[in-house]
Amino acid sequence: MKGPELLQNSLTEWEKEQGWELLFDGKSFKGWRGLGRKDVQTQLWKIEDGAIRKLNSGEVPSMPDGQPLEGGDLMTVDTFDNYELYFEWKILKAGNTGLKYNVSEEMSQKYGSPYSALGFEYQLLDDSDTLYAGKLKPSQYTGSLYDMIAADNADLRSAGMYNSSRIVVKDRNVEHWLNGKKVVEYEFGSRYLDSLYLKSKYVDYPGFLEKRTGHIVLQNHKDDAWFRNIKVRRIKSGS
Repeated sequence: MKGPELLQNSLTEWEKEQGWELLFDGKSFKGWRGLGRKDVQTQLWKIEDGAIRKLNSGEVPSMPDGQPLEGGDLMTVDTFDNYELYFEWKILKAGNTGLKYNVSEEMSQKYGSPYSALGFEYQLLDDSDTLYAGKLKPSQYTGSLYDMIAADNADLRSAGMYNSSRIVVKDRNVEHWLNGKKVVEYEFGSRYLDSLYLKSKYVDYPGFLEKRTGHIVLQNHKDDAWFRNIKVRRIKSGS
């Protein structure tokens, strides 16, 4: 982003001129709802210090009968086709979560769970923690297109510090960025992406690989995660 860092969850005049829109105002869940729900599960999702916080499972209250609360992902009300998404995020030691895009709510509920997204996932992980050493595929570390394309040259900040990420979807081309560096690039419909999909956990979901006007989703995972400065700029096809 251009210019000096100003207030969180706000747009500069330059950003407004470029067509940026805030997806999170820092104070409310306006523009968001639970996938498969009409509202937000505030037992799992909080607004804390100008960030959306996903509470760790240990802080989520149980149901009156003592059973665990059935969780769910947090989803934008709007859908997006060609766009640039910017967001800042942090996790704690050994943290693991993700941001999903190209998400169809209908497909998610048909092939997955009523409240969890099936979509392309920008992985968010404490890469250096020993919990994951030797246990994950390269495509399961931060910045990767989860389970398909490994991030290249990812420069991740220490657990507890905010990172900045961008996802650019422009017609068939997609880019992942992490802390100012491009770490993934691919094309919808390419043989490369098709070949990786056939080896992925998504292979049994018909239509998963198709580019669509989809929701942006914050994953409900067991670990703490914070998201702020979530903003999007819509891009005209062919521009």
